[in-house]
Amino acid sequence: MPAVTVDNILALPRIAETAPDATARPVLSVTTAPRGFEGEGFPVRRAFAGVELRHLDPFIHMDQMGEVQYAPGEPKGTPWHPHRGFETVTYMLDGIMEHQDSNGGGGTIGGGDTQWMTAGGGILHIETPPEHLVVSGGLFHGVQLWVNLPRDNKMAAPRYQDITSSKVALLSSADGGALIRVIAGELDGHQGPGSTYTPITLLHATLAPGAGVTLPWNPEFNALAYVLAGDGTVGSERRPVHTGQLTVFGRGDTLTLAAADTQDSRTESLEVFVLGGKPIREPIAMAGPFVMNTKAEVIQAFEDFQAGRLGSIPAAHETLE
Repeated sequence: MPAVTVDNILALPRIAETAPDATARPVLSVTTAPRGFEGEGFPVRRAFAGVELRHLDPFIHMDQMGEVQYAPGEPKGTPWHPHRGFETVTYMLDGIMEHQDSNGGGGTIGGGDTQWMTAGGGILHIETPPEHLVVSGGLFHGVQLWVNLPRDNKMAAPRYQDITSSKVALLSSADGGALIRVIAGELDGHQGPGSTYTPITLLHATLAPGAGVTLPWNPEFNALAYVLAGDGTVGSERRPVHTGQLTVFGRGDTLTLAAADTQDSRTESLEVFVLGGKPIREPIAMAGPFVMNTKAEVIQAFEDFQAGRLGSIPAAHETLE
């Protein structure tokens, strides 16, 4: 799980010690993500399954893609499909994914890269492994997150952000036991590169065995922590967590993560995807690839897609029957 690493973590800016009067966020729930398949058949864990939307807002859906070791010829992606009313955030840890959309956005992302696509009023896109990875096979592991758009931005013009690993803000815990990658939003005054429509913080933390970290967290935000790999605990109550589990924290100023003293043979560290945002608190109507405020708006999205008003597949990628 390479993502972004550093030779000397102690040379990085350090997260300040939390104030003595800070309120620790309690653990409200820990849920285990069920397994499923997406697109043309790549395995995923449905990270938000069983969690009420009020605890997730402004986030809607998240899949852990893989971790899977593909044999030659096995890597799979998704076919061309539409979206409207939200943003997709794809963060790659291992392997390579290629993206293209009907708005002209796209590129190739690998370990530690993020592609941030605002579907807004409507877009078509495709995500596939490159041909050489299909031929050779290899390790594939990533996360895709759906971020809701406020009512006033549902029909915003589509846009694409290519956030390479070199742009991510890197921080260290006070003792150097945890590496924090800030992808979007702000943590302890340090800004990540992702531009968002609604205030959120999105980061990937790696904790060495036995290490712990307490993160300052905006009290107006909700707080979620999903374990990508490894074993550890969450909260001041030290509730055990492991790979594929999502923690929902309650209200407060800080959240605490800690890695178990020993990890299994598949990982050297505890890897956690931490996210939170200011809730939008608007009605949500969802169906397939559309996230709107009313059922009528979802029906309109389907009609617009069928009429070709959400964009068209570039000629080079059209399939002749």
